[in-house]
Amino acid sequence: MTPADTTAATGATRHPVVVRTPPGPPVVPTGTVDEKGRPVSIACATCHASNPANPEAKLGTPLTRFHQGLTGKHGNLTCTSCHNPADGYASLRLADGKSVPYTAVMTLCAQCHGPQFRDYQHGAHGGMTGHWDLSKGGRSRNNCVDCHDPHAPKYPTVTPAPGPNDRFQTGGGRE
Repeated sequence: MTPADTTAATGATRHPVVVRTPPGPPVVPTGTVDEKGRPVSIACATCHASNPANPEAKLGTPLTRFHQGLTGKHGNLTCTSCHNPADGYASLRLADGKSVPYTAVMTLCAQCHGPQFRDYQHGAHGGMTGHWDLSKGGRSRNNCVDCHDPHAPKYPTVTPAPGPNDRFQTGGGRE
């Protein structure tokens, strides 16, 4: 698809909808910096290649050797419910055992969160910037993990900001 796909029937230009993708497999900060002062991280597969994961480890249980501080509140899932142990956790694992890259995390999420994914497809879930009317310009959409921590996906409770003051309101009956 070209950046501006022309629709033959109407002659209208249809701009693209771009869905943001995560950068790829997650990395773990080491707490050290390189010679230029940049933080050093390592890929999960670096350790999991020689330290197989405990397939019984569930989110929310204390992890004593690795992943200290990881808080998990995502049902009764184990790490291997979503992370693929066959390749050192370099990919995600669907319910049928198929491997998908981390950039396709929405495919994984949609397996269990069908109503949210349906709402996302229709524009009612997930944030976006750009135009609803694609003849006027493009649109950029968020990915599940842009808003939700996959290990504890419940969106935090927020309090809406007060509305704007309307200078034309009379002030509750006082005139």
